[in-house]
Amino acid sequence: MSLHTEKADTTHYGSLQEVIDAIEPPDAGWLERARSHLDCLTKPLGSLGRLEEIAAKIVSIQLAAQPRVERKAVYVFAADHGITEEGVSAYPREVTQQMVLNFLHGGAAINVIARHAGAEVVIVDVGVDADFSSQQGVLHKKVRRGTRNMLRSEAMEEAEMLHAIQTGTDLAADAKRHGMELVAVGEMGIGNTTAASVITAALTGRSPSTVTGAGTGVQGAALERKRTVIQAVLEKHGLNGPDSFADRLRVLRCAGGFEIAAMAGMILGCVRHRIVTVIDGFIATSAAAIACALQPKVRHCLLAGHQSQEPGHRILLEHLELEPILQLNMRLGEGTGAVLAFPIIEAAVKLYGEMATFTSARVSTAKA
Repeated sequence: MSLHTEKADTTHYGSLQEVIDAIEPPDAGWLERARSHLDCLTKPLGSLGRLEEIAAKIVSIQLAAQPRVERKAVYVFAADHGITEEGVSAYPREVTQQMVLNFLHGGAAINVIARHAGAEVVIVDVGVDADFSSQQGVLHKKVRRGTRNMLRSEAMEEAEMLHAIQTGTDLAADAKRHGMELVAVGEMGIGNTTAASVITAALTGRSPSTVTGAGTGVQGAALERKRTVIQAVLEKHGLNGPDSFADRLRVLRCAGGFEIAAMAGMILGCVRHRIVTVIDGFIATSAAAIACALQPKVRHCLLAGHQSQEPGHRILLEHLELEPILQLNMRLGEGTGAVLAFPIIEAAVKLYGEMATFTSARVSTAKA
């Protein structure tokens, strides 16, 4: 049975501020308790390296002496982008629709990796320029059939942006009700590396030439064109250096995508409900950067699944002070890098819960 069931489509806007205000960072007391337990396990102090950090972080998120990450899923948010009119992608816009169908048929990389990891794949249409109403297996949450061209106007109206964010927070609440313990966020949307690059430049103050990579494979003159478009978008909307809460939302509204807004909402909602949350590549991390800009406590609750080849992804991870679990030179998206990290996260939790202590195993401790 699928994790989610369809409900009547209703347009409503909950209180984003309520979600943000309910977020708490990992609990310091539980973090210290976890570290003490790890130090008692039958191994030299700190010898499991980052696995110990991951386990302790999960204990402090879940507030649990016996952490669990057995129920897991990846949410893949799909949407189209009006900026593709400017020739910023090597692939046509229709590929978004075609890849959603590929997801539904189980033939994409995320399907293969999720099967390997034992994770459910939840496909969410928040803005694809196609009609999936007859398709089974996709969550129908479409706000609009793609964003507007951000070079010509704001990508989203405020109500549309809030609708997409609300979709993410609602799905996080639904995941909590279904007992989900480990969630990855991923995406599909031709043109979305351009949106992520604008968001990255706006939030970090870095130049378009620094944050912009090949995305789906643009090179040479096409890559320079992409960077020029990104600079023009920043200037058109005055997005450099957003200082206030409203300014940060404006970055998302002017330059984001429906899938980026929904991922930001999903991240905020998962952190609120203390679900262990793993972010994927460049686009998912741009959504995380928006979530962290709205509520800085979010940063301490996230795990970065991997670092992609996109230069902007490294910049965002440094900006958020997140160390990736994997570095495999990937640049695919879909949640693939995040789900590849699932077995490592699960191993960390199992080591924490199943290893013997020096006392229980009657093993001598190190001499002072």
